[in-house]
Amino acid sequence: MRQRFLLLLISWMANFLVRLIGSTLKFQVKVEEGCLADGYRHAAPGIYCFWHRSMIPAAYRFRHMQAAIMISRSFDGECIARTVEKLGFRPVRGSSSRGGSSALVGMRQELEQGHPAVFTADGPRGPLYVAKPGAVVLARWAGYKICCFHIAVERAWILKSWDRMMIPKPFSRASAYGSSAIEVPPDATDQDLAALHQQVQAALDRSREQAEEMLK
Repeated sequence: MRQRFLLLLISWMANFLVRLIGSTLKFQVKVEEGCLADGYRHAAPGIYCFWHRSMIPAAYRFRHMQAAIMISRSFDGECIARTVEKLGFRPVRGSSSRGGSSALVGMRQELEQGHPAVFTADGPRGPLYVAKPGAVVLARWAGYKICCFHIAVERAWILKSWDRMMIPKPFSRASAYGSSAIEVPPDATDQDLAALHQQVQAALDRSREQAEEMLK
């Protein structure tokens, strides 16, 4: 009963705070040629990767787009799942360590229904800025392209967590940068997947660097 109460309280408070702070942010957007999304309100069905620390500004920016997002089965994951559901996302439960296979099946089903599929590439436990291979595995299996993006914030509170989570300060500038699409052939070998995984890592790093550069 205590956990249920905490989940209810935390999810409603988090939803309120994301909407409140997000509504004050001043966004600028830049995407590479061939990006599957425009950075505003349109995102074609595909696989989108970003770093865990920019979850709060991303949750606000892409709210109500009915994007599926893989979230771990932990208590923290349950809090996040309930919060993002209120923001118009479609949580799919599982992670690289627990329930990964069933979660990939769920993500493929979401793609087939026309919803974007979103991965926090270094989640749920890090290391920070090290991409997991799940997005590449899903892309080969489901036949969808991968795009990477990052949202940088000019002023933010930084938590002392593994992901150095950013909580944007009200009225900050925020910059969103999206990469060109990466295609994963259905007949890709394990060696091909390793190379494509490095391409995803490079696209994530480039997106972060460019988003941060836009604020200078």
